[in-house]
Amino acid sequence: MSHTHFLFHIIFATKGRLPMIGAWEPELHKYLAGIVKNHSGEAIEIGGMPDHAHILARLTLKTSFPDFMRELKAGSSRWVRSNHLPTFGWQRRYGAFTVSESVSDAVRKYIRTQKEHHSKQDFENEYKALLRRHRIDFDEKYLWE
Repeated sequence: MSHTHFLFHIIFATKGRLPMIGAWEPELHKYLAGIVKNHSGEAIEIGGMPDHAHILARLTLKTSFPDFMRELKAGSSRWVRSNHLPTFGWQRRYGAFTVSESVSDAVRKYIRTQKEHHSKQDFENEYKALLRRHRIDFDEKYLWE
């Protein structure tokens, strides 16, 4: 028998990084958690700002990660368009970082305190810092598609 444990910190932004997520943010987080659960995963923490979302999720990866992300973003954007904002959309790109269980509490706190965190640092600089911390090369001209 194989034993696997995949813990991901996932970040994705609204189309154009516009502040589109409104007072219905808690509903969106529940919907995102439901999509994760439908993929046999567990949403451990979900948070964010009006222009982006963070998810810490334990996944089984019964489907490929890109397929999971496509369903997560497409399903949630359909739900938002149907229930809250007809012009809503997520940008095409996303960030996903593996997380060790030993630092999962710190990542949970980071996600839970997004509102305070962003009083000191904007999303663009936050995201670039995460990419650098995880040693991911990036070209700024493709970063915000």
